[in-house]
Amino acid sequence: MRCRPPDMVCETKIVAADDHETLPGAPKDARLGPAAAMWPPLPAAPGPAAPGAPPPAAQPRGSPDGAGAAGGSGLCIREFRAAEQEAARRIFYDGIMERIPNTAFRGLRQHPRTQLLYALLAALCFAATRSLLLTSLVPAALLGLRYYYSRKVVLAYLDCALHSDMADIERYYMKPPGSCFWVAVLDGHVVGIVAARGRAEDNTVELLRMSVDSRFRGQGIAKALGRRVLEFALVHNYSAVVLGTTAVKVRYHRYRLQLREE
Repeated sequence: MRCRPPDMVCETKIVAADDHETLPGAPKDARLGPAAAMWPPLPAAPGPAAPGAPPPAAQPRGSPDGAGAAGGSGLCIREFRAAEQEAARRIFYDGIMERIPNTAFRGLRQHPRTQLLYALLAALCFAATRSLLLTSLVPAALLGLRYYYSRKVVLAYLDCALHSDMADIERYYMKPPGSCFWVAVLDGHVVGIVAARGRAEDNTVELLRMSVDSRFRGQGIAKALGRRVLEFALVHNYSAVVLGTTAVKVRYHRYRLQLREE
């Protein structure tokens, strides 16, 4: 069962540009363009091992450089483990619940026609009643209805997700080929999540379920998670990463970076 995010307005393809470095472990003809400005650089490749040193750990399927550190000290992005199911669900739940006021109120700024309609209704109320008190109640009532509707839509989406792929992350993302689920671990605690799912019909990979614990935002964790999905797309020769965005996540609409083969 597929759960569509509330108020979906577009799918942004993360497309590649010219004259940038190839990611380590990716095919030589796959290049990462302006993503370097969006996501932090990869850790430096390890040098030759010293005599007698233990061999490096096996690389996970979703990352060309294993679960090394990304972003700040103590942070690593690695594949999901079954024991982290509840932590991942909690972070996803908290992130989705934040969309209720965002969709109800912040999203209103992106809809000038709706603002005009609300103002027109208030004006009609004043013309009919000549009461400033009743007129001032019109915007409050409309915003209340908007919040109620936004909450209803978001909770329906959340219920669908928690009873489908987020109910069994191992089954939905770790077992099928062309998909993966990563967690951001900071000082031993899961603080962020992201998923990738390949789409054979157009040879793209969809970025899903990205969320960061609100207590740990502003540290580049989301950027590191996004970078991991880009690496996954390059290593597995996908033509693009598709990011579904909502009406209030307008800052993501600017991320039109491209992965292309030359």
